[in-house]
Amino acid sequence: MISEKISIIIPAYNCEKTIARTLEAVLTATSVFRNTPSMRTEQRFAEIIVVDDGSTDKTKDEINKFPTVKYYFQKNAGPAAARNRGAMEARGEILFFTDSDCLPHSDWIEIIVPHFYKPNVAVVAGSYGIANSQNRLSRCVHREIVYRHMLLMPDYPTYFGSFNFAIQKSIFDKVGGFDISYRDPSGEDNDLSYKVSSEGYKIYFAKDALVDHYHPELLWKYLREQYRHGFWRARMYRDHPKMVKGDGYTFWKDIVEVGLVLLLYLSVILIFLGFFKFVGWIFAAGFIVLLGINIFFGIKIMSDFRDGIFFSDIMVLRAFGRTNGFLAGVGSLLQKSFDRSEKKANS
Repeated sequence: MISEKISIIIPAYNCEKTIARTLEAVLTATSVFRNTPSMRTEQRFAEIIVVDDGSTDKTKDEINKFPTVKYYFQKNAGPAAARNRGAMEARGEILFFTDSDCLPHSDWIEIIVPHFYKPNVAVVAGSYGIANSQNRLSRCVHREIVYRHMLLMPDYPTYFGSFNFAIQKSIFDKVGGFDISYRDPSGEDNDLSYKVSSEGYKIYFAKDALVDHYHPELLWKYLREQYRHGFWRARMYRDHPKMVKGDGYTFWKDIVEVGLVLLLYLSVILIFLGFFKFVGWIFAAGFIVLLGINIFFGIKIMSDFRDGIFFSDIMVLRAFGRTNGFLAGVGSLLQKSFDRSEKKANS
């Protein structure tokens, strides 16, 4: 039987604008958890840990307004390292993770904890709500996430996001926690997911365990984020090649889009080499298919037709951003491999 002793861990970096609201929401959730009698154990414990990853703004001042929150500071090392530091300091036997721009619902903990009594469940993951629905881009991003989570994700997926999940501490330690070499906030949660799955443990997806999130409001920031996802996915596939086929969140559309963008790039190269007549048709067909797929899914996913058309264009741009990031990631891996070979040859 598990112990219902939990630690909520939040990595923080230059988040003075959101961290107070996050902590208020987490404190409410812990209060509900503590004050709701458990049918399985009399021992309930909850602590909140924030690891400041080298913030240079007033993040510390905002956190210090909450005296019951345990605060730790470290030199900037990335969110994976910050989460590992929080896990090291934690006294709970179940580690909850969320982000400094997320607002857990009041029943967040109460929904997640009972699922750990299911056989062989090591991780319970939740889903997103939305904190900034007034913005069109963020609203569309959220609608797509809801579509994927509610219609595509199985009850027992192989993937969870670091924004909303809980894991048994003993298993977190056993698999080595987050890989801190994933320096940016992308890929480290996939890596941990696959390490847990490869050990034979189950991940349960609790669709009703929600944290509201501030989704991107500016297009360039969203595309930069998608580029980063593509970049780190190259390494993730190298480390976990079985996951190329999908993980419960991604589906055929994501794979086809990358293939279509690569086809367009190849077509452009061939056109410049003088093969315009034949390759021009391939380029046109590839672009029409890419646009058509995204118009179809844009209208299918969005409740508003205008939002569907708007987001279909965003998804086309995103396909290029992800593919560019993936190509850059592959190039980075090849360069590192070459440097290691050269260094070995010269030693």
